[in-house]
Amino acid sequence: MPDEYRAALEKAYTLALDFHRARAKRNPEATASFDALWAALNGPTPTDGMAPAEVIKQLAEGVDAGLMGAAGPRYFAKVTGGSHPVGVAADWLTSIWGQNSGSYLGSPANAVVEQIAAIWLLDLLSLPPDCSIGFTTGATMASFVCLAAARGEVLRKAGWNADAEGLFGAPPISVCIGNDAHAAIFAALRYLGLGHDRVVRIPTDDAGRMQVAALSTTLASCGGPLIVIGQAGQINTGAFDPFREMADVVHRYGGWLHIDGAFGLWARSCPTFAHLTEGIEQADSWATDGHKWLQLPYDCGYAIVRDAHAHRRAMAYEASYLPAAGGECREPFHYVPELSRRARGFATWALIRALGRSGIAAMIEQHCLLARRMAERLASEAGVEILNPVELNQFIVQFGTGLPPAQRDQLTRAVIKCVQAAGVCYVGEAGWRERVVMRFSVISWATTGADIDRSAESIIAAWREVGAGTMNSG
Repeated sequence: MPDEYRAALEKAYTLALDFHRARAKRNPEATASFDALWAALNGPTPTDGMAPAEVIKQLAEGVDAGLMGAAGPRYFAKVTGGSHPVGVAADWLTSIWGQNSGSYLGSPANAVVEQIAAIWLLDLLSLPPDCSIGFTTGATMASFVCLAAARGEVLRKAGWNADAEGLFGAPPISVCIGNDAHAAIFAALRYLGLGHDRVVRIPTDDAGRMQVAALSTTLASCGGPLIVIGQAGQINTGAFDPFREMADVVHRYGGWLHIDGAFGLWARSCPTFAHLTEGIEQADSWATDGHKWLQLPYDCGYAIVRDAHAHRRAMAYEASYLPAAGGECREPFHYVPELSRRARGFATWALIRALGRSGIAAMIEQHCLLARRMAERLASEAGVEILNPVELNQFIVQFGTGLPPAQRDQLTRAVIKCVQAAGVCYVGEAGWRERVVMRFSVISWATTGADIDRSAESIIAAWREVGAGTMNSG
């Protein structure tokens, strides 16, 4: 390797380690404005090249203040894993290996590693061992893949070959989804031509769980091809749908049950919380992320389908330059939309191997305990209301208990801005039942009890500053 390229790799390595060491001390919010980032990185299209190490240095310096602290220990605004060092190290190797991993012939190593990792994933998640898995960019594409398989299979049962004939003239598919489903599901339905407005919305309870009685009543009048979508881990409350009852009624009407389990499906790998997912194994497909609770670097998701033939029918394609792998090895491109893609198996294999079943379970249990610790600390402060039982790692908060709704919304927004300005932790705004809330997600491997306590103190201080005199005057 030429010295100049080695110098660039060594520079990137040094800068990466420096960033990692400093992650706990960094402001968890990006501090640079758009204009500042533009000024630092923009310029005329380069005419001449630059020394590779200097390019890496300029890139790192230019983007530094625009990086969010998602890999740090006090980032709670989104369900974002902390990019565990083992996964990052495997991902570095993945980049330098430069494998085009859609096919076995493109990268025999990745094909084999993906197949092994798929077996491990099904075991960790206690799902049927004969399910097929596609390695996707994330849970949105995982649901896209699963719902593509569902679309093809429910139409096939109705006598329509969607793969050959498309959707023009096909029997209409009834799609039922809970009122509090994640936006990613609506996106996947839109991509698949199933529409996001024509779905049948099923009422949910106070925590966002689908009401089975309402689902049963709805299905009784649907008729024809049917897809029902449930969720494991509501994005705001962490609540789980009643899967066993849902599966019974969906299958009674010949439908396909898909589960959006972007983070919540991982509760199955933790004995303390596995009961929340009871009956989920009876579904027909599941979508989850690796870059959430498994702590992989972006991007990695898993599309898991019970009927491997339906999965393959929806995704596989043939070409003369893509001869079958043969033997026992599966072809990765038969289970996801991409042929040319990143080798996601290496980092998945490495992190499962590093943490093991016990390490993954302990991490999930710790995160859930830390979420409860944070919620209890905040709830002890007058005027702070936790809006849901903390079942898992998610909860939502509002400030100004007892005040008019509009005033509570205003105060909650003000507290969020004050916390972000303080720079101790990063929290974000969400909407829930027409209320403005602060949403918490505790899901980084790096988060400790000390991080929770320090963050709670910052939030309470912000509330005291924003709400000073409000409760008494209200």
